[in-house]
Order: sequence, then structure tokens, then C-alpha cells
Amino acid sequence: MSTWKRDFASGLIVLGPIIATLFICYLLYSFIANLTPGMVINADLLEPFLPGIGEPARAQIARLLRVITFLTFLAALMIAFGPFLRTKLGSLFEDLIDYGANRVPGLRLVYNASKTATETTIGENESLQTPVKLETWKGFRMTAFKTGQISEDDRVLLFLPTSPNITTGFVLEVDSERITTIDESVEEALTRVVSAGFGDADRAKADLEKGTEITVIDEMSIDRKDD
Repeated sequence: MSTWKRDFASGLIVLGPIIATLFICYLLYSFIANLTPGMVINADLLEPFLPGIGEPARAQIARLLRVITFLTFLAALMIAFGPFLRTKLGSLFEDLIDYGANRVPGLRLVYNASKTATETTIGENESLQTPVKLETWKGFRMTAFKTGQISEDDRVLLFLPTSPNITTGFVLEVDSERITTIDESVEEALTRVVSAGFGDADRAKADLEKGTEITVIDEMSIDRKDD
């Protein structure tokens, strides 16, 4: 690989995720700012509070305040709606939403994927408890997670996610002898699966601290031997 290609790849690895994250945040910010009505908080409303600032700057501040207000309202709504969903009426309401979303072909995929990802990452049921290694074939091991459930014949139920989309996978019933518990957290194991094996930060750090052997060749000594 040429020098400019290697430099470009190194810069892309570091700056690529940052640029993508900022771009997504900008899209969300613009979407929320345009979604909230401007009549609630606008530049004219802020003029008595910010008399020395021009109208374009006040308009941008008004957009920021609308986004903050919307996110605060959304967080308060979720906190207030949470106890209701833990009741029988809330469970019935959730089932009705699931039933309606699963009847729409395009919406069904997005709804189920987002719901599974949310329940997996911040759910209270701790569906993914312990990362393990499972020998699927002789000489091959795959990363799976204990679900905390046991089958009728005393086999351990595991969830084997696909990579890089962890919202899909397989539910396996495995003998406990075939499972090897690893010294990793759920976040570390999920990072490796989502990144397709490239996100093992601890191993990369250990290799960096270990160092790489460098062989130095004295060209002058080689020339003397040739003479």
C-alpha cells in the first residue's frame, strides 16, 4: 500500500466515525428543530431577553431552545408513561401497538428491530446476561450470550447474535459442557460482534503495550561482507 493510501486509511479510521456521528446528530437536530412549531419559541419572543443580539443569532438560539424543550418534554413523557406500561392496561396498550405495527409490512421490520435493540441495550429484563464462547463446529468458536433460561431437559438457552446486526440471531439450547465462560462484560462482547471482530479494544491495547519486534539490518556490514 502506498504512503498516501495508508495515511488516508489511518485518517478515515479515526475521523470517519466522528464525522458520521456529527452528521447524524445534525440531522436529528435539524429534524427536531423543524418539527417543533416556531410560534412557541421564536426570535421575536427572545428580543426582550437578548436586546443586543441580531435577529439571525436570535433565530438560531430559538432553534436550540426548541430542541431542548422538545427533548425535555419527550423525556418527561417517557418517565410519566413508564409506570402506566407496567400495569395491565399498559400491557394491553403495548400489545395493541405491537399488533398494529406487525400488520404493516415495511413498518414491521423497523419497529421490531428498534424495539429489540432498545430492550437489549437498556431493558430492565437483562436478557443478555453473560457472554460465553460456544464451539459450534470442531475448531470453531462463536460469541453467544446466556439468557438466564433453561430448557425442559436442563439445557442452557443462549442467544447467538449475527454480525454486525445484533437485533437478529438464533436461540440455541446447548449442553452446559459445551459453553466456555469468558472474562468479558456484555458491552465488550457486543462491541466485538457489532464491529465484525474489529472492535476488540482491550486486545489491541494489550498488543500495543506488548510492542512489536523490529529487526534492524546494518547495510554497511552487509556491503563489507560482499566485498
